[in-house]
Amino acid sequence: MKFASMLKPKAPHVLLVDDNQNGLLARKSLLEEQGLAITTATNGEEAFEAFSKGKFDLLVTDYQMPKMNGIDLIRRVRPLQPSLAIILLSGFADALGLDEKSTGADIVINKGSHEIANLQRSASRLLARHVARKPPGAQKAPSAKAQAKGTG
Repeated sequence: MKFASMLKPKAPHVLLVDDNQNGLLARKSLLEEQGLAITTATNGEEAFEAFSKGKFDLLVTDYQMPKMNGIDLIRRVRPLQPSLAIILLSGFADALGLDEKSTGADIVINKGSHEIANLQRSASRLLARHVARKPPGAQKAPSAKAQAKGTG
């Protein structure tokens, strides 16, 4: 794993989106400590504009924001860069039933006491691998046939 970092000297570039300035700055500091290059946006429209001007390795977005929520942002960027790693943050993930399948995110993190550890771990894991995902609603649950194939 050490060789991968030697081959790619450029720090992974993260687009961090949150309308809460305090949360945005705290997460920015946290991710910068992990050696990541951070671009911030305070709403979905600003984030989409930044996305259209640059290349990012990871998108970390809040769910509830004015004008364009996190899921709408994911729906706009996913077709443009299917391999983009995406983390959706929400204080309402459980209450709203937000999960990876319904949102199009690679990981959904519930805000709260475990958010920081989950964000650090998830960002590291996602940046270590890039998996193309389909937009929300286009993903299907594995069929019984596909599940049975794995047990063969």
